[in-house]
Amino acid sequence: MTSERRVLLWMCLLVGVNQLGFGAMVPSLPLYANSFGVSASAIGIAVAVYGLARFLAVLPGGQFADRWGRRPVLAIGGIISAVGSFWCAGAHSFVEFNLARIVAGAGAGIILTVGQIVLADISSPDRRGRNIATYQAAFLFGFGIGPFPGGLLAGAYGLAAPFWMTGVASVLTTAIAWFLVSETRSTRTSATASGKAAEIPFVLQMLRLLSHRGFLLVSLISLMNAVVRTGGLFALIPLLATATLGLSVAEIGFAMMVSGVCGFAAAYPAGALADLVGRKAVIVPSTVLTGLSMVLFCYAPSYAWFIAASVVWSVSTSISSSAPAAYAADSAPAMNASAMSAYRMTADAGYVLGPPGLGLLADLTSPAVAIISASVVLVAIGAIFAVTPAEKRSLEQR
Repeated sequence: MTSERRVLLWMCLLVGVNQLGFGAMVPSLPLYANSFGVSASAIGIAVAVYGLARFLAVLPGGQFADRWGRRPVLAIGGIISAVGSFWCAGAHSFVEFNLARIVAGAGAGIILTVGQIVLADISSPDRRGRNIATYQAAFLFGFGIGPFPGGLLAGAYGLAAPFWMTGVASVLTTAIAWFLVSETRSTRTSATASGKAAEIPFVLQMLRLLSHRGFLLVSLISLMNAVVRTGGLFALIPLLATATLGLSVAEIGFAMMVSGVCGFAAAYPAGALADLVGRKAVIVPSTVLTGLSMVLFCYAPSYAWFIAASVVWSVSTSISSSAPAAYAADSAPAMNASAMSAYRMTADAGYVLGPPGLGLLADLTSPAVAIISASVVLVAIGAIFAVTPAEKRSLEQR
């Protein structure tokens, strides 16, 4: 097994375990927050503080990965995430729960940022889409499977139980990072390119990338995907499904598990297609499909239609996840850490803005109006990206 494939294998195991734990608490998160007697917008805040911590952890995570190496920073992220998750499970008030969510989010931000940096390190442009898609498949499989056992745990042992599962998964993530993942800091960067990039301060590298129209637009697509996912799927849709269809946490978790399996099946073909026909040809239609999936969620007349909406969302998200990340990594091959940090930070801004923004809009109008409004913005950005100049594999080729 080549070094590239070996690192990819362990990174897939790491992210699969990590997202298994994260997915476990998704169905119960809004209900657990609601148990403290708060409004829909406050539940959005409980999701958003996690995203804010992820957002704030991206920059130091990328910098530390460049200074200390990818492997130790991944392990540190796992430890921080575990502490926060266990604290969530034992929280006695809504304020304490939010503080614990901040800690857990910081750890998750480090893990996800450094994970994408590792993928950029080991992947040549002609295989980048497939490698990121394989990693994304493991991500989606773990996230998709997690809600079902998480829902069962919540039903049997209470709404706090899935957070214990999340903490255990974070501990396992730490062990995989420290004992199994090889260091990749200098794998794909030549000495000349590395030296040239090192002359530019890390933050200025990120700003330079965000001034590139294609990179900025693909980052904004990821931002709006995060708004739709966190503000819609994580915060509002479980409440909507419970109120309109009478679904239990276990039923919502089962639907997400089914969708996760479908997303897993779609991930690698989508990555291969991005390598074959280009990133844009995959990004644009999958963005439109994601927007349509939200409409299905809002108007699902039965549990079967809710499952169908979950499948459409998961497949479209699977398709749209690897290509934008590959596009971002293509943009600056000598600056993997700054490129993926800038991309990750922009995307995580959606985690901060989405839940409280859509929660407030839901309080003023309705959950369906809030979710569909975000979907319209997502599709509009995708349309703008569709008419940008043809993609280029590196800013140095401009």
